[in-house]
Amino acid sequence: MCGIVGVVGRGNVNQEIYDSLLLLQHRGQDSTGIATAERSGVFHLFKAKGQVREAVRTRDMRSLLGTIGLGHVRYATKGTASSEEEAQPFYVNAPYGIVLVHNGNLTNTRELTDVLFREDRRHLNTSSDTELLVNVLANELQASMSGLELDPEQIFQAVARVHERVEGSYAAIALIAGYGLLAFRDPFGIRPLILGTRRHDDGHYEWVVTSESLVLENGGFEVVRDVEPGEAVFIDLDGNLHTRQCASDPKLIPCSFEYVYLARPDSVMNGISVYEARLRMGERLADTIAKYTPAGKIDVVMPIPDSSRPAAMQVARKLGIEYREGFYKNRYVGRTFIMPGQAVRKKSVRQKLNAMSSEFKGKNVLLIDDSIVRGTTSKEIIQMARDAGAKSVTFASAAPPVRFPHVYGINMPSRHELVAHGRTIPEIAAELGADYMVYQEIDDLKAAILEGTPDVEDLDMSCFDGRYVTGTVSEEYLAWVEGSQES
Repeated sequence: MCGIVGVVGRGNVNQEIYDSLLLLQHRGQDSTGIATAERSGVFHLFKAKGQVREAVRTRDMRSLLGTIGLGHVRYATKGTASSEEEAQPFYVNAPYGIVLVHNGNLTNTRELTDVLFREDRRHLNTSSDTELLVNVLANELQASMSGLELDPEQIFQAVARVHERVEGSYAAIALIAGYGLLAFRDPFGIRPLILGTRRHDDGHYEWVVTSESLVLENGGFEVVRDVEPGEAVFIDLDGNLHTRQCASDPKLIPCSFEYVYLARPDSVMNGISVYEARLRMGERLADTIAKYTPAGKIDVVMPIPDSSRPAAMQVARKLGIEYREGFYKNRYVGRTFIMPGQAVRKKSVRQKLNAMSSEFKGKNVLLIDDSIVRGTTSKEIIQMARDAGAKSVTFASAAPPVRFPHVYGINMPSRHELVAHGRTIPEIAAELGADYMVYQEIDDLKAAILEGTPDVEDLDMSCFDGRYVTGTVSEEYLAWVEGSQES
């Protein structure tokens, strides 16, 4: 999971990209990068470790000239989180010069690495799958060219070949020096990508393509539509839009975890309001809580801020139980789920949250979280509630048990670090220290997200049900990921 944005404007786009990355910061905090291009084809590239505000300085912005550009905030799922060399964007100098950013996770990296070396004679300098993707795109662009000039038809042919060679999830944005901006989405639409436009004072149109719709709203762009699964969008330097479906059998099967946790609630993805989906999760979770929790054992409902708040509000409303805010959140600490390493996550929980004793003392509390992955955060929070004087703690998750690795762009590589793997729900409650434990049912989560949205018929729920929608994820691959990749 990363945040990406690309802009084609009439003036310098560096500030627009910077502002957009601030809005996407929740999607990645390991590193940030910006690339811009002048009409002459000259690229200007900046990338550094850390969050946008701390990484990008005024002197860096002054050097990012150009009317077209892209940006990235990284949450590492491949490679090394601490490596500045693996920060995006990635650059290759042929053909023409390409700079690319990518959100997602490729699942055939071993095969691609071998073919790129043995057949394409391309050197890879990092273990990042984004470097793989930009080299595959570059190779296919080179193969599609019939002369010196590049046209949209040749670009779309290259993307079609990328879809044939690459497996996994990918929403990508690329700058092609001297030509324009290219954006494309994997044939299953697993990771989000949305297109927007606004009219400049001179009558020409400016364009943005990005991970979440809130970027469009904040920048005064009109939503055009989501980029379709398998589709490529090319915007030339004059702002002319070209689109083409480049996959042979596209299907829209977006990642359910975007709606559970990853996306901001004020975004709309694939026509589905993230906030309204989370409200519906609370509605359905309330029924399950009522079914499995003894009557009279809950005095107050409390969210684990912030992403569980809509679900918790609906649980309280439907059960007729008082809703209270028992945890104060320090907003200057990153999201603990996406922090690398268990020790860092555990330490960050108490830095991020503080339990207010007046809300807990002598009460039977129901804590609602959006999901439970490794259980490190949940265990700490339950203990904090007890330390603050809670009489009993019931813990509920708006998502089902996470029992399987996520291989499409979320940092859950190993079954053995997932608290729900190989455990029953009572065993999970004992492991976390809760008196009672309740999880959302898988069918209820799916129904809550998809309600009233006929354009989306299915979801990737692989971390919950073990069904990998691309059909290319084998048990051997999962074992390799577990043995070679750390969270």
